[in-house]
Amino acid sequence: MQYVLQVYEHDTLYLNQSYTTVTGDNLRFAELYFNVLLKYNELHQGKYFAPVYQGIRFKSYVGILQVDDLVIEILPKIQRTPTTVNWRDVLIEMLRETDRLKITEVGEAFVDKQQIHLLDIYFDWFLTEVEELLHGGLVKQYYQETKDTLALKGKLEFVGHLQRNLIHQERFYNTHQVYGTDHRFHQILHLGLEVVARLSRGTYRYGRCKTAQLNFPEVREIRADEQLFERLSYSRKTESYRTAIELARLIILNYAPNVKAGQENMLALLFNMNELWEQYVLTQLLNYSKDWTIWGQESKRFWRDKTLRPDILLRHRTSGKQFVIDTKWKNYSYDTISSQDLRQIYVYADYWDAVGGMLLYPHTETLKKDELCATYHGKAYVAQIGLLSILDEGGSLNKNLGKDILGLIDFT
Repeated sequence: MQYVLQVYEHDTLYLNQSYTTVTGDNLRFAELYFNVLLKYNELHQGKYFAPVYQGIRFKSYVGILQVDDLVIEILPKIQRTPTTVNWRDVLIEMLRETDRLKITEVGEAFVDKQQIHLLDIYFDWFLTEVEELLHGGLVKQYYQETKDTLALKGKLEFVGHLQRNLIHQERFYNTHQVYGTDHRFHQILHLGLEVVARLSRGTYRYGRCKTAQLNFPEVREIRADEQLFERLSYSRKTESYRTAIELARLIILNYAPNVKAGQENMLALLFNMNELWEQYVLTQLLNYSKDWTIWGQESKRFWRDKTLRPDILLRHRTSGKQFVIDTKWKNYSYDTISSQDLRQIYVYADYWDAVGGMLLYPHTETLKKDELCATYHGKAYVAQIGLLSILDEGGSLNKNLGKDILGLIDFT
């Protein structure tokens, strides 16, 4: 049985304390879970969590973790929002809008089920892609195979032949070309199915995964790393594999079996909320940019190999005036506005010859802080503080975000 526990970014889980799961069960945050998360965090240089005394405090990464039978959903949240807001759905919608998750590939009705979580969506999407490949017929390719044969073909592996066939002189240990299904694409998909099966025991998904494995051809086992995926090249015949391979890459590379010589299995799909917020704002602006040309992360060199890179750069198509937006995923208060952030806006405006810039914060309502909208001393660049509601009145993701952002810009 799986236990799903929902927490929010910057929350803390304490060792041996009991927490209520999404199904209303009580779950003790046992030492097993605590130790695995610490080991995993250590493997990634401590970027995901901050260890505290007898506990773990989450940072600005959101997404999902699975440790054995425990699934932890880490959700974003803005202070002072109603408790009725479903932040899980907000996160899923943001991932979909930024093309990090294609819910339409799984089915909207299926996603609406309360018991499904983010990891389920990726697993089901992957299984759907594999099933479609099986239904359409798997591609065969030429690949090299080294083994004993009764006839000499290809290249004789002389050293291996002497080691293996001193007695069986009728055999030849050789490397030859084969046309079949045991190639890299299928080896990767097979490994992805193994991971999904291992982490889906006790759910309906396990049976679906085992059915796909039974229909899958026998392939050699491989160890997959980042370099293996980078070396892959697609042809006209294998282009249909691209989505399934990208999902397998996401699943395999984030799977951590035997974390640092332990016996626990873990999978983590975590997203930096600062980057996701920036990408979401950019996507919404691009969807509503009739009068503006918009770039994200445009880079310019300013000293040797050092670069400047504003989050979002806008240029008005009629006047040619430019404006910079620097997104900040943090709860707004006057004290959170740092001098460094204001200096960044000044440098960006100066370097890109812009009229000014804005620090854009998520908030419970959309506001332009007029009392914090001013020009820099010495130059007329404008610095604004913009507060943006990402939720509509019903507590869902705001569909007019691009329009609201452009409405905040002081273009004079």
